[in-house]
Amino acid sequence: MQQPQSISQPKPPADRRQAILFLIMFINMVGFGVIMPILPFYAETMGANATHLGMLFAVYSVMQFIFAPMWGRLSDRIGRRPVIIIGIGGFSVSFLLFGFSTQLWMLYAARILGGALSSAALPTVMAYVADISTDDERGGAMGRISAAMGLGISFGPVVGGFLGEMGPAVPFFVAAGVGLVVTLFAMGFLPESLSLESRSIARHHPGRGLGMGNLLAAVTGPIGFILVLAFLSNFASANLQGTFALFSESQFGAGKSDLGILFGVMGLSMAFAQGFLAGPLIRRWGEKQTIQLGLLLNGVGFTGFLFAISLATMLPSMAVMGMGFAMMMPSVNSWVSKRGAREQQGANMGVVNSYSSLGRVFGPIAGGLIYDFVGFQWPYIVGAAIFFIALIFANVQFRRDAAHAPTPIPVGHVK
Repeated sequence: MQQPQSISQPKPPADRRQAILFLIMFINMVGFGVIMPILPFYAETMGANATHLGMLFAVYSVMQFIFAPMWGRLSDRIGRRPVIIIGIGGFSVSFLLFGFSTQLWMLYAARILGGALSSAALPTVMAYVADISTDDERGGAMGRISAAMGLGISFGPVVGGFLGEMGPAVPFFVAAGVGLVVTLFAMGFLPESLSLESRSIARHHPGRGLGMGNLLAAVTGPIGFILVLAFLSNFASANLQGTFALFSESQFGAGKSDLGILFGVMGLSMAFAQGFLAGPLIRRWGEKQTIQLGLLLNGVGFTGFLFAISLATMLPSMAVMGMGFAMMMPSVNSWVSKRGAREQQGANMGVVNSYSSLGRVFGPIAGGLIYDFVGFQWPYIVGAAIFFIALIFANVQFRRDAAHAPTPIPVGHVK
């Protein structure tokens, strides 16, 4: 019988399982990043406008909002490894369908399937990290996994931009192939992190964290404000997802390879900050102050777009935004993971990912509508305003909470 693992036992930074997770998430995000500079142009060939692009991003996130907590809770019951494999395998299948799409409705179908299946990966990987790290290691360990994602997003768009010149569907087939490789790698080399004892405990509470009522009610619970911040920050960021390619093309004549370079700079900035800055800052300042730094940097990055006069002058904003994301998400995940029982980590991470996804549902829709009906610069004005307002409210809320010690409670268990 597998021996129960203790979260209190320190693991070295070069722990084999963390290295495997790092490689899995890096390769997976390379595949995801490949299509970032391509999707808007690909969808345009099938009649999509800015609003349709926003909807394509949003429908993916709707599926993540619905399914991420369910996958997270399932990983508490059956283990992390099989759920991670389902997630990256679903990623591969969805991009294969993208490559064969010839009509707009087929893109929507591929996005729906991709969101439902690939939402199993990220929250489960973060729960896996929580399983094998101590409280002191948590922020740094999650920062390293986030750095792998940042590196993948750095290389992916650059590769995708150049692959797109070879043919509009080529990046999607490459992404599908990469996803298949990652799936096979995980099946062969990734061990299980959750003990049989913890899985047994989770199975005795089958309803906790799964219901939509509990999911929505979690916002009134002990980490409700963090969930609101996750929603707002992703909503603001997603304002540019469906409009950035159109904005860059119309204002500066950017092509696919240009967008690949811009997203690559952002990803490199994320990877550097997550790999070398997030962990030390979390240990020194704590999660709350690091979250506030992330909000500030994102607000500054969005503001910078309003003053860009060329593609080159957009690079600093992309880099600053990358660092902002790097500060926020490991801090949020680390803080939430410390608030829940070990056998509830999957459900906890699923709830956080769900609220992040909810922001990515409405953000692209709002960004596309604002771009089409108000003006090309307004998605960035709105995004900057949201980050700065969220920073003010976060500062007030965290100061108010400073005198109260956190009480561990499963995120999904809200009365």
